Amino acid sequence: MVNRTRKKNTRMRGSKTHGYGSMKKHRGAGHRGGRGNAGSGKRADSKKPTFWKAWGGDKDPAKKGFHSITGTTQYTMNVGHLSSIADRLVEERKAAVTQGAYVINLRELGVTKLLGAGKVVKKLKITVPIIAPAAKEKIEAAGGSVDAAVVVDKDAVKVAREARAAEFRAAKKKTPPQIVPAKKKEE
Repeated sequence: MVNRTRKKNTRMRGSKTHGYGSMKKHRGAGHRGGRGNAGSGKRADSKKPTFWKAWGGDKDPAKKGFHSITGTTQYTMNVGHLSSIADRLVEERKAAVTQGAYVINLRELGVTKLLGAGKVVKKLKITVPIIAPAAKEKIEAAGGSVDAAVVVDKDAVKVAREARAAEFRAAKKKTPPQIVPAKKKEE
């Protein structure tokens, strides 16, 4: 059977220091060398400036980068999804049907970019700020039309991205250290 009585020594009656050794060891944080990482000198938490150099000197890593106040979030939709919800948009009076074509203004629906995934089975007349070339091709192949401010050119985007990457790599490239021959001692 289990013994359920407590050990008599748990409350440390008669113990002057209650397991802390010398009395002065339990006063404040002196025996620990300070609280937390204080007093750790070179060892614990004091080497931050070495990795701060990656952010340009003594700057806080949390402050790295730039956050636009206006924001640049693209609200996207795939052309296949748009084709499938066209009837519902007409019922909700967010779109209209004229001359057998669904007239949809995506800017009014809050969509900023139309992407090209999916099948277009309906004739669509779309107004959108930005459209992918695949989406434009599919809509026009189904007999529809597109009014877009910007048609994304994949090749131009790819070339620009590669140019930025090459520029970044060139800026990061360090010159190798120069090897200087040692001077001979004269005897």
